[in-house]
Amino acid sequence: MSEAREGGFRGRRRDGDGPRGRRDRGPRRDDGPTLDERVVHIARVDKVHKGGRNLSWRALVVVGDNTGGVGAAIGKAREIPDAIRKGSERARKDMIRVPLVGGTIPHPIQVRYQTANVILKPAAPGTGVIAGGAVRAVMEAAGVRDVLTKSLGSSNQVNIVWATIEALRDLRTVERVAQQRGLEVQQVGFVPRQTEG
Repeated sequence: MSEAREGGFRGRRRDGDGPRGRRDRGPRRDDGPTLDERVVHIARVDKVHKGGRNLSWRALVVVGDNTGGVGAAIGKAREIPDAIRKGSERARKDMIRVPLVGGTIPHPIQVRYQTANVILKPAAPGTGVIAGGAVRAVMEAAGVRDVLTKSLGSSNQVNIVWATIEALRDLRTVERVAQQRGLEVQQVGFVPRQTEG
C-alpha cells in the first residue's frame, strides 16, 4: 500500500494534485472591465421568525464606467461582503447609458420616485458635481463632471438613487429629439449648455 493511501489521501498528493491535475492551474476568469464601484448605503435587516430572529444585511451599490455607463442595485446576504458582491453583480447587469454633452447633462430634468424628488440641471465647465451623497455617487460613477442637483422630499437614500437613475434614463440629446420628430437639429430650437471643446 502506498504512503498516500496509508495517510488516508486515496492517491491524492499533499500538494493538491489529483487525477485531474492541479485545481488552481491557469489564470482566473476575468469578470470584465474594471468599473467604479461605490457602496451608498448598508442596512441591517432583522427578520423575526417563530423560532427566533434572523440577521442579514442589505447593501445599495452603484457601479459606473465614468464614461456614461451607470447602474445601481441592492444586494442582500448574511454577511456584508456577500451583500456588496451581490449588489455589484446585479448593478453591472442593469447598467444604462447616459447621454453626456461635454461633462454635463444635456438638459434640466426633474423626476419623482415614490416620495423622493430629484432635480438635475446642466452646469458650466468647472462647476463640479454639486450634489448630496446618494446623488453624487451616481453622478460621479456615470462620469458627469459638472452638474447642479437638488433632492427634495424623502431622505431615503434608496429612493433617491432610483429617482436619479430614472432621471438619467429619461435624458435625451438634441440629435435624438430631432430624429424622433423627423426634423433637422437646427429646427429643434434647443442649444445645449455645454459642448465639446
